[in-house]
Amino acid sequence: MKRSTDRFLTTHTGSLPRPEDLIRAMYAKEEGVPVDPAALGARVGSAVEEVVRKQAEAGVDVINDGEMSKPSYATYIKDRLSGFGGSGNTFVYQDLVAFPSLAKRVFGDPGRSRRKTPACNAAIGVRDPQAARADVEHLQAALAKVQSQEAFMSAASPGVVSLFFRNEHYPSEEAYIFAIAEAMRHEYETIAKAGIVLQLDCPDLAMGRHIQHADLSLPEWRKKAELHVEALNHAVAKIAPDQLRMHLCWGNYEGPHHCDVALADVIDIVFRARPSAILIEAANPRHAHEWTVFEKVKLPDGKMLIPGVIESKSNFIEHPELVAQRIARYARLVGRENVMAGSDCGFGTWVGQAAVDPDVVWAKMASMSEGARIASRKFWKD
Repeated sequence: MKRSTDRFLTTHTGSLPRPEDLIRAMYAKEEGVPVDPAALGARVGSAVEEVVRKQAEAGVDVINDGEMSKPSYATYIKDRLSGFGGSGNTFVYQDLVAFPSLAKRVFGDPGRSRRKTPACNAAIGVRDPQAARADVEHLQAALAKVQSQEAFMSAASPGVVSLFFRNEHYPSEEAYIFAIAEAMRHEYETIAKAGIVLQLDCPDLAMGRHIQHADLSLPEWRKKAELHVEALNHAVAKIAPDQLRMHLCWGNYEGPHHCDVALADVIDIVFRARPSAILIEAANPRHAHEWTVFEKVKLPDGKMLIPGVIESKSNFIEHPELVAQRIARYARLVGRENVMAGSDCGFGTWVGQAAVDPDVVWAKMASMSEGARIASRKFWKD
């Protein structure tokens, strides 16, 4: 894991805009229309090359494959693991209950409305061991053509898989989540063995509070979160912490978010996870104030923060000076070497998601890079 030594580095959360023709092909695949696997694989490879180049041109230091091969950051596992053939899952977003018109708009998102979440109805295993390897090869081929400080690749955490895919097979939640952990270990270790930083996407440790366990008290929910972290740590036990980062997310949708659990109520549990870097939402209106948590909470030794300094649901292009101010808040509290600039969440969480115009995405990334340069001049040059 690269750390700042003479300037603030930049990265992002994972998913990025996909080309229109790739979106159409992936829609077809999700809907059961026959798609030539070789042709789709080739298009994914060229899309990865395109998105890696765009990240480099925008000045992003730690880059990835944009999740080009995945219908979403979590539901892609149904194509890679066996055991998921039950009825689809449904969700109640507590913050949207009082706003039914908004709920229709959120759930009518072209990508979200197409997502497939079949329940687990049999023993879980690795069905397609080559899929993660193909992702790695596509990224490595693209990286060979650009200059990059480091590369990362994201994967669904055991907890977020259990959130989206209901258990209809295992005798307990604990048995279910540890079975997921064992099956996902293959993907995690494939990424790490390639020398790529593994990012674990963990919306279950934040969003899970208001869409999966809203009926529980906060102490009861914290017990669930602790179990999820135990499963995550089990799955990545063979990977060094400094090759791991994790993304904490309250849900990448434009909703009220007034039911979101506070960062202060979960950060101690998050710190128990093995990954050395933690990506947090820090730019959107519901969580931008939570930098103050670190006025009271000490960052553990060996950990670093990647706060979102650009928002993932707004077409506003953040001013570089604002980006610099956001970086500075964290740097003053936890140390400049422990901060990397990032985005709140992904810009293509679901295939076809278009909350932010693709061209605006790259302008936001460039503004983030400029803001990091401004902050760097203050913290390293003064």
